[in-house]
Amino acid sequence: MGDDDVFAWMLHKREKGKNEKIGKTIGVYSVCSANSFVLEATLDHAAEEGAPVLIETTSNQVNQQGGYTGMTPEDFIRFIRGIAVNCGFPIERIILGGDHLGPLLWQDKPEAEAMRLGEELVSAYVAAGFTKIHLDASMRLADDPPDLEDEVIAVRTARLCVASEESFRRYRLPKDADSTPPVYVVGSEVPASGGDQENIRKDQREGSALCPICSTSPLAFLTSYAAFQRAFEAAGLADAMKRVVAFIVQPGMAFTGDKIFDYDRNAAAALCAALSEVGQPLVFEGHSTDYQTPEALAMLVEDGVAILKVGPALTFALREGLFALEAIERELIADGTPGLSDLSLSRFSETLEAAMLRDDRYWRNHYRREDGPERLRFQMRYSFFDRARYYLPLPEVEFSLQTLLRNLERTGLPLPLLSQYLPRTFERARRGLLGSGSAALTPRNVLKDCVRHCLRGYSTAAKPYS
Repeated sequence: MGDDDVFAWMLHKREKGKNEKIGKTIGVYSVCSANSFVLEATLDHAAEEGAPVLIETTSNQVNQQGGYTGMTPEDFIRFIRGIAVNCGFPIERIILGGDHLGPLLWQDKPEAEAMRLGEELVSAYVAAGFTKIHLDASMRLADDPPDLEDEVIAVRTARLCVASEESFRRYRLPKDADSTPPVYVVGSEVPASGGDQENIRKDQREGSALCPICSTSPLAFLTSYAAFQRAFEAAGLADAMKRVVAFIVQPGMAFTGDKIFDYDRNAAAALCAALSEVGQPLVFEGHSTDYQTPEALAMLVEDGVAILKVGPALTFALREGLFALEAIERELIADGTPGLSDLSLSRFSETLEAAMLRDDRYWRNHYRREDGPERLRFQMRYSFFDRARYYLPLPEVEFSLQTLLRNLERTGLPLPLLSQYLPRTFERARRGLLGSGSAALTPRNVLKDCVRHCLRGYSTAAKPYS
């Protein structure tokens, strides 16, 4: 099962469940990351479950100009295929999605230029072979009035869809006459993914226990959906509208640097009930589901927020694993340790922090220098925003990380220290769930297990193949 078959299956099963009143617990989870450890762990997890896997990248990560990863859409597909080959995972079971495709990166430009670049972006993703396409024209452009009306957003989204459909016919069909056309996600969460920074800062200053994010109202969802229907019909996109599988809303969950606001199904009940008022099978897509409990994730899927996006929580789990391995390294290696005198400590966390201090572009809008050096150090290391993930690919950080792994491959990972610093992984290792033999308990396997602990809550909640 691959490509849009997964979404057709999900929608069919949910509609069948509603009609027969047997429950609607059908969904999929989406891994939004370009980190190789996270992606390897994701493919290992999917292989163990015998399931397809949905991997997405955002327009700022990957675009026709390179993005902050330096990759174009074609480059990203080659990157994913390389990891799949190394993991022995069937490439045909990987579904690739593009997130926030449109004029997001060019908001400072007037509509004519921003939309042209957004259409080029969508076309590049579809031409490369991405099949789940989030069309997002929800942002104000340089020559827009302060309030952007639903009709304007919908018409621009239809323009992006035209570019996608044309790209599919021009680039994909000639290569594979049996290839299926893209499926679409429309709308955009309010506020932007990762949280409303100004409200979050206000919440932190005032010490409020209330969630700084409000749910999308049912009326806002239905009004916006109707605008999309009209715009797609006017643009001759009736068939493409049938392939809109999800609408992005904010169901009222959020996280700040050190707080998590859990999903409240009672508060979101009216919004979720509004799904039954649209004229086609449709689910909600939840962005920023990171750090939600497994119980909350299951409720989200049951309530119709059936596509669960996760990103920062996965690299946060990876960073936890790296810091724990560094603590083990310090216990094992010291000056003059017999047989290890040629090894030097990796100093991974110090190297990472120094790299972040040298270049604040990826965290200055999330962490505050004015809070003082100790608070800033805490945020850079431990914040749920996990802006550290942007610095892991830097050469000096990567060298330090690889030094850490080499050191621990040499020393081994004593079970008492694994129990001390990574008790969850220790328990799984004791039950043989990391594999068998001495090769199972490697630093790489330990890191991937940290990521997979996070993934287990998602795969349990989203059971599309049962």
